[in-house]
Amino acid sequence: MTRICFVRHGETDWNVELRLQGQMDLALNANGEAQATAVGRRFAGLAAVALYSSDLLRARQTAQPISEILHLPMTLLQALRERHFGRCEGMTLEEIAHQYEKDAHAIAIHDPDYASPGGGESRREHQARVLDCIDHLVQKHKGQTVVVVTHGGALDIIYRRARGLPLQAPRDYPIPNAGINWIAINKGQWTIETWGDDSHLR
Repeated sequence: MTRICFVRHGETDWNVELRLQGQMDLALNANGEAQATAVGRRFAGLAAVALYSSDLLRARQTAQPISEILHLPMTLLQALRERHFGRCEGMTLEEIAHQYEKDAHAIAIHDPDYASPGGGESRREHQARVLDCIDHLVQKHKGQTVVVVTHGGALDIIYRRARGLPLQAPRDYPIPNAGINWIAINKGQWTIETWGDDSHLR
């Protein structure tokens, strides 16, 4: 059995403003930095063999305290990035609704195949990228424990994979900043052990 602890990056100003960050390379805000320090402490004593992170700054900053606690180097993977939202990156849903009706409609109905102009990924393309990456890590670390720092959209895909939920289903589960999410993978079966644990932030 392979166990993976997935961690969402800490808070950014755009999280607070409810803006689509996508692959914009934003730093953590002061609260996010405190969250990263707190989540790092949770890994004291964990016998993990590897630490992977999205290469975007907010994820790297969150992974750094974990790297220091675990005494493991941080391996950066572009495949763990957030979904690219094309022309909608940096916008709120309200702003998208005013400027890009087609994008707003696709978001509202959870269209799995719509990709926003300007380099955007569809939900299905993002799903394939993230799951291919995780499958590779599972094959590489059979029977081991690893830590992965990534983004809310990637965690949404991981939860759906574990629960067998389609991309079109609405999200009714938490994905908190700096939350801890444990997945056990055995012979292709994904089991959620812990989800959305942010008790270390209280």
